[in-house]
Amino acid sequence: MVQFIQAQNVGLAYLEERFSLQLAEDEAFFTEWFENLPEITDLEKQELDRVKLHFLRLVKYPPLSEETVKLVVLSPLLNLAGFYDEPFYIRGEQSIEISAEDEEEVIRGRIDILVIQEKLWLLVIESKRSSFSLLEAIPQALVYMLANPSQDEPTFGLVTNGSDFIFLKLTKNNQPKYAISDQFTLLKRKNELYQVLSVLKNLSQSLS
Repeated sequence: MVQFIQAQNVGLAYLEERFSLQLAEDEAFFTEWFENLPEITDLEKQELDRVKLHFLRLVKYPPLSEETVKLVVLSPLLNLAGFYDEPFYIRGEQSIEISAEDEEEVIRGRIDILVIQEKLWLLVIESKRSSFSLLEAIPQALVYMLANPSQDEPTFGLVTNGSDFIFLKLTKNNQPKYAISDQFTLLKRKNELYQVLSVLKNLSQSLS
């Protein structure tokens, strides 16, 4: 009998065992988050400062839901990065199912935001409420990235709780490998949303 597992209940150890997922040790595996990043304009910085101000204002009135995080933080970032423009399009709440070969366990879940170019998944975004640890969101995002039907192209991911951000990269090829970026936060005096947008713009430009 097939057993169904919810994606939010899956850990890295499970993915390593069932899908042979490996952490890439070579820094050159995932350079998109720190190399040759585009500049952020003064106008974009002003917009990101407003995003930070709005988020910090809302945090004073908990709880801050996933939907609010998507509306207040993610939507402006994706817009500024160009993911609302051609050749991309966005789907929200995309259902997925994935299972390892010869396994009677199926993982089910819903991707919060999926950025697609033609039939290629480019960016999987998992947003969480403001009090949620990103370490718990990483395995869930990797499940969704593993569900990408493309075997040849890398899939990029972003997990955020509104204040903190981590980028991910996954390749499948012969064996699935992943890497994660440093963690960015808008809680520092220097607004690290600038860097988050710069990474998103870099992905948008390189994938378009």
